[in-house]
Amino acid sequence: MKNKGGGLENLIRDMLKKHKSPIMLIRKDILLGQFEQFRRYLPNVRPYYAIKANPNPDVIKTFVKLGSCFDVASAAEMDYVLSLGASPGDIIFANTIKSAEDLEQAHKKKVKFMTFDNESELYKIARYCPNARVLCRIKVDNVGSTVELSLKFGADADQAIFLLKKAKSLGLRPLGVAFHVGSQCVNVKNYVNALKVTSSIFEESKRVGLHLKVVDIGGGFPIRHFDDDNHVTFRDMASQLRKYMKKLFEKDVEFIAEPGRFFVGPAGVLVTQVIGRTFRNNKNYYYLNDGVYADFSGMIFDHCRYEFKTLRRGQKFLSALAGPTCDSLDTLSLNEDLPEMDVGNVVYVKNIGAYSSASAVPNFNGFKPAQTLFI
Repeated sequence: MKNKGGGLENLIRDMLKKHKSPIMLIRKDILLGQFEQFRRYLPNVRPYYAIKANPNPDVIKTFVKLGSCFDVASAAEMDYVLSLGASPGDIIFANTIKSAEDLEQAHKKKVKFMTFDNESELYKIARYCPNARVLCRIKVDNVGSTVELSLKFGADADQAIFLLKKAKSLGLRPLGVAFHVGSQCVNVKNYVNALKVTSSIFEESKRVGLHLKVVDIGGGFPIRHFDDDNHVTFRDMASQLRKYMKKLFEKDVEFIAEPGRFFVGPAGVLVTQVIGRTFRNNKNYYYLNDGVYADFSGMIFDHCRYEFKTLRRGQKFLSALAGPTCDSLDTLSLNEDLPEMDVGNVVYVKNIGAYSSASAVPNFNGFKPAQTLFI
């Protein structure tokens, strides 16, 4: 949908004439732009969209049409993307710990590409999804990333060859190595160090008769949450990645990635309204009709900070923002500089398309998450 009035704020006003807040706007043109940017700056890397970031069906269908592959973490996610047009061969089951039931379902649906990070998982995969193509996920540096995923996943790098050989002995097809540098990573060295470690594993694999050919560089590519964020850009990060991919690996090595936030985060705009106000602790205190139990859930589960904006203009005052529930945890910020507002005034947030509505709790305290509008 084109915004004929010009500007995001006019679009918000138009949407509020037709829909009750809170609303989550997902802009298709931004999705297309993020996908194109990824393909432009990492042309040798095949993207597998991590649907946990935002499983909205219109988002999935858009990426299916663009030719994206998909990263799923459960049989439910797998069945979901298949129902929306994805092909079994375009899916990676990227959860390193999978239930027997989910593996059986993967085998039934012909989803045979997956990750692992321990020996026990290999026995399970071999039993319930024989002949699967597997990547050994290793633990790598997560320094400077908002969410340190290596705290929970990844084998020690010095165990990779043993695990890959074990996979082969069990009748599985060991294809290569996977890693994840952490979510919202602004430290390029995490990727560089991980590629160097992975390259060493590839070199050693030749000496033991393994022929590895796939490197999964995971996700973690950062986006701007604030207008004045000045961390490394994806373009600059991709330039370094291309350099080291070429330097460290042979030409026939295939690279894949699992972008989630980078693809969908910038496309989301959350529109809320003030439902109450008071003055306490020497500041204006505003209550919004969305909070951390709903579409601001990323503040809890994703350790994310957002930039709050309003359609109001004028002198700014120290203000606090809170969600609508009866829990004091449902506090969004205690130190925002905002114009004075009243009931009905709009507070909106950009770059909130990832890990927001996806992790919202349905109807806690009776408050529904935002209605998602794909425009």
